[in-house]
Amino acid sequence: MPEILLIVALFFVLKFWYQSMKSREQAVAAAKRACSQINVQLLDDTVEMIRLRLCRTNSGTVALCRLYSFDFSMDGEQRHTGTISMRGREIIDVVLDIDQVTAIQ
Repeated sequence: MPEILLIVALFFVLKFWYQSMKSREQAVAAAKRACSQINVQLLDDTVEMIRLRLCRTNSGTVALCRLYSFDFSMDGEQRHTGTISMRGREIIDVVLDIDQVTAIQ
């Protein structure tokens, strides 16, 4: 019996890891799109997950909500921060922190 519980737990850990990698790939693609739309440079070509929590989708089911952060530069010297909010596999919004707040859908 303990072996079955271990296998089930391992399955859920691997599923969580796989979904996290897919969500991260989506967030990187969204960050690249947002940066190219306003002609700024995405620094390090990566995002960092800064928050993970449970939330409800529009249909009422439970999903993981993730908040990613990334850095970009407008002039090659100063770093600015952007965030990407995701609910499950859906990107909710992309916000770039520049002089005027810019939200990209």
